[in-house]
Amino acid sequence: MRATAAKISIIALISLLSACSYQTKDELLPQTGPTMEEVYRNHQNSLVSGTQRKPLSISGIRERPTGYEDIDLAGYTRDANTEIEQQFPRLPNSTLVMYVYPHLSTDSRLPVPGYSTAFPFYVRPEYAMPGEM
Repeated sequence: MRATAAKISIIALISLLSACSYQTKDELLPQTGPTMEEVYRNHQNSLVSGTQRKPLSISGIRERPTGYEDIDLAGYTRDANTEIEQQFPRLPNSTLVMYVYPHLSTDSRLPVPGYSTAFPFYVRPEYAMPGEM
């Protein structure tokens, strides 16, 4: 019983695989017709028909109008760093600088030279909510 079920499933699998392979590559993917660029341009033109909008370039970015080649637009671009700095500004974290005078250590009574140390008021950086500064 199991042998006949296995034979039937193998025959069914082979027939399914052979049924999908009777077409050639040219029948499945015809080599005639418009290119992808032509399809894209036709689609963009159909979207903006009736308006004065210029279609997008192939890269998806609008072409810059002429006469603006010498303008640097680096300050107007957004990135993650400027986005966080503008929306969530860091609160000022004052630092207390303290001088420790020369002294003897408590356990071994060894001399410790004088040194300066700094204590920030906040343990970690604090950020303001948008519009709080």
